Amino acid sequence: MIPRSRPQQAKEKTLAMIFKAGIEDSVCLVGIRGYYSETFAPKGNQRGIYDDAIILLSPSVHAAFNANTDPSVFKKGIAVLKTGVHRFRKGNHGISKPGGGYPALRPANAKEELPVTRDGEGDSMGIAINIHKGGYNTTSSLGCQTIYPSQWDGFINLVYSEMSRYNQKTIPYLLVERLD
Repeated sequence: MIPRSRPQQAKEKTLAMIFKAGIEDSVCLVGIRGYYSETFAPKGNQRGIYDDAIILLSPSVHAAFNANTDPSVFKKGIAVLKTGVHRFRKGNHGISKPGGGYPALRPANAKEELPVTRDGEGDSMGIAINIHKGGYNTTSSLGCQTIYPSQWDGFINLVYSEMSRYNQKTIPYLLVERLD
């Protein structure tokens, strides 16, 4: 399930969020969990639908994409990325598949670990919580952040291009809960 339009957050609001988080990089991403929480019934952030937003911000771009920042289902042990600032790098998703996967964003630390909360288990570290393409019939997430498939190519090409333009090896990703 996807909203009828892309997220419409004003650039000034995104800039204020980045400033408040102390991010100084030229290119960054902002994920808003529950961006469309009032759009779908029942109200509130849900799993398995594209009710979130991921916004790319650089000196030359402010682009919003329909996203999912939750796992597709509730299941004991499944990872939910904690809010905060996380660093990502260019890399492939699905590296164990034939062909080595496709371009995506991977955690930018040696162990590829990020802080998560696990359903029914509490806080821990999650491995390879990537930002990748979702599916049409599922958000395709076991804890990853996913972009609606018809928007994926535009998203990843723009992110890679802006990172190269501003000579960034990593990109900060600020994940927040929806603010009204």
